[in-house]
Amino acid sequence: MPKKRPSSLSRDIHIADARLAEAYGEEASAGPDHPLHVLVRTILSQNTTRANSSRAFQALVSRFDGWNEVANADVRRIAAAIKSGGLANQKAARIRAILREIIAEHGAATLDWLAEMPADAAGAYLRKFNGIGPKTAACVLLFALGREAFPVDTHVRRIAERLGWVQPGLSYDEIHRELGRLVPAKLCYQLHINMVQHGREMCRARSPRCGECVIGDLCDYGRDVSSTD
Repeated sequence: MPKKRPSSLSRDIHIADARLAEAYGEEASAGPDHPLHVLVRTILSQNTTRANSSRAFQALVSRFDGWNEVANADVRRIAAAIKSGGLANQKAARIRAILREIIAEHGAATLDWLAEMPADAAGAYLRKFNGIGPKTAACVLLFALGREAFPVDTHVRRIAERLGWVQPGLSYDEIHRELGRLVPAKLCYQLHINMVQHGREMCRARSPRCGECVIGDLCDYGRDVSSTD
């Protein structure tokens, strides 16, 4: 599907936000969180369900006495704690390596000082860690620091492509830049949350429920599907 003209994109984004909020609820920011907690939770959320990643995070924080202990632990012990989140060995090694790098640079396992940095600089710092991409950095900026950022996961990407907001085939770096430019700051939190929910429930990769979609009239993909029925 081709990207829509700029004149219609802003209107469609606001309409989509309003309709998704009506369908799934209005989302107000939960307020600032510890950036390191959000970083670890986002790593654990990769390639698994929200329920599994939440269990993994709770198990991790309950079995270790703080992030310094996690940084000094055997990676197998960390993996055992986060087993419910999937890819435990890979995620355990990544989490420990990041914690050790933060401690080596700053003397403590904390990222609270990111709140004092400009958003671009904070995002660039997070991206320097191995395995941390634009989505994870944007999650920390949005959910922990309340900064203007629009995380793009697989659900957000799918919906944005089907709606014609972005061209198909962009890299995640490109799509983050594009949607970061298009989505107004005041919509970032709510629209992200509700697009993820919409992708899970309605706009699925396979067998999307186009006939029930509250934003179907805005969607190039939905119109194409309807025309072939």
